[in-house]
Amino acid sequence: MRRSRFTRVTRIAAPIDEIFAFFEAPANLGRITPPSMRFRIAHGPTQRLREGDRIQYVFRIFGIPMRWTTHITLWRDGEAFADLQERGPYRYWLHTHTFRQDGAEVEMTDVVEYELPFGLLGRLVGGRLVARQLEAIFSYRASVIAEVFHRD
Repeated sequence: MRRSRFTRVTRIAAPIDEIFAFFEAPANLGRITPPSMRFRIAHGPTQRLREGDRIQYVFRIFGIPMRWTTHITLWRDGEAFADLQERGPYRYWLHTHTFRQDGAEVEMTDVVEYELPFGLLGRLVGGRLVARQLEAIFSYRASVIAEVFHRD
């Protein structure tokens, strides 16, 4: 088993409670996902996310329709949460989000640990492609977050 890791640090000029509240709302996940993925929540909580929640998504990746179920396995208000794939395109996926107030900004760190399906073949064929896709998704996410929390 060989897992890859993707890390993205985003600095946001807003109070941590506002930022965390944004991520607590399940509907905001669609806002921060590139439109080309045609993302929608098929089933899940409509209220604030909490540990133990499960969310089922439908989206397209490389034009292929996918279903994905994640389980919120960690929730620390204002600090961190993690979602673990229960069903989806990866052999393993754990996305941990941490938030830390740093002066007038919040440092948000996303760490995704993932393993592609099909072992060595999956890594050889899809490794770079998935890494580029994650970079594009998280770049889009950072641009939307910058717009949402933009202060004049």
